[in-house]
Amino acid sequence: MRILIVEDEKKVASFIKRGLEDENYQVTVSNDGVDGFRRANSGEYDLLILDYMLPKKDGLTVLQELREAGNQIPVLMLTAKAETADVVSALDAGADDFMVKPFVFNELQARVRALTRRSKQDRGAEIRFADLRLDPVNHKVWRGQVEIVLTAKEYSLLAYLVRNAGKTLSRANIADNCWEYPFETFTNIIDVYINYLRKKVDGDFPNKLIQTVRGKGYILKNG
Repeated sequence: MRILIVEDEKKVASFIKRGLEDENYQVTVSNDGVDGFRRANSGEYDLLILDYMLPKKDGLTVLQELREAGNQIPVLMLTAKAETADVVSALDAGADDFMVKPFVFNELQARVRALTRRSKQDRGAEIRFADLRLDPVNHKVWRGQVEIVLTAKEYSLLAYLVRNAGKTLSRANIADNCWEYPFETFTNIIDVYINYLRKKVDGDFPNKLIQTVRGKGYILKNG
């Protein structure tokens, strides 16, 4: 497993690098956004740990440009910002997860393991439910013959709903499986993203698949 760290605080980068190398990951460090983008877009890495604030090119721009280039490398974003608007901006840009500085290294290890597991899971065959189809390799989605464009986080959430179709999923379930950060802190973000999905996946179709179970959570259900 090859990991790229793009972090301008050299002590932080060195700390993360040593810890991950102790876990037998191959780790490369870049200290600015321009070099970080070039390396991340090379196809040589399996995971990107990306700082929000970087010299030459900020982390959000790096992430946006990677996704615009069609690069689906899993991205764990590091940030000193904990405001909901900043978190949503990072997720909308295509981040798979994020951590607020300062953090405990054991938690970062857990996030890395979760993202690598999810990346392996996303290499499987096409997923189907009702008239909904998901391509795990290219992260494309269709309802019938209509392609639906989703962000990386929207895709991750929809894939989790599809893999658990017919089950009522609490917000805590969704947070644990799609975000890996404390449910109590970011419960409103789950509702925000469910609303995003509803507009895109259900908005123009008479058969609404994403349904609310009052007091319990959400369910993907046909009819």
